[in-house]
Amino acid sequence: MKVLVRPEHSNEFIAIGEVLRSAFPTDQEAQLVERLRQHSRLVVSLVAELDGQIVGHIAFSFVEIAGLLNGPVGVGLAPLAVSPEMRGRGVGFRLVREGLFACEREGIGFVVVLGQPGYYKRFGFKQASRFGVENEYGATDAFMILELKEPTQ
Repeated sequence: MKVLVRPEHSNEFIAIGEVLRSAFPTDQEAQLVERLRQHSRLVVSLVAELDGQIVGHIAFSFVEIAGLLNGPVGVGLAPLAVSPEMRGRGVGFRLVREGLFACEREGIGFVVVLGQPGYYKRFGFKQASRFGVENEYGATDAFMILELKEPTQ
């Protein structure tokens, strides 16, 4: 199985929406990605392609941390979607890994995610509250952060 992870193309938005709808119980994530695109908030948007078909997608969009002035630019990882028939085959892992590399190349300082700690800790994410970073959802262990570059003094 040769899965290619690469940036999305504008002619793939419908296929990406289909993957998002198949991966989640509602179409909220598909709507989120569309709104982020419309408002030019997507920093990194990658697809996983197998035999010419889109089987996964990951999005990183700008986030702001209250009280952080002139700090590093940050992004939120959301959503990560893999077609149900492709789960458990490393597609999500590749999307996250390649997405983090792409964020580093873009000069992003940090990434936040609201997700399963057991999954995201393997990439180096840590509980955000340990760094004094809170979230509007009241999430504790599930809200994590990964520093990609040291802040400049």
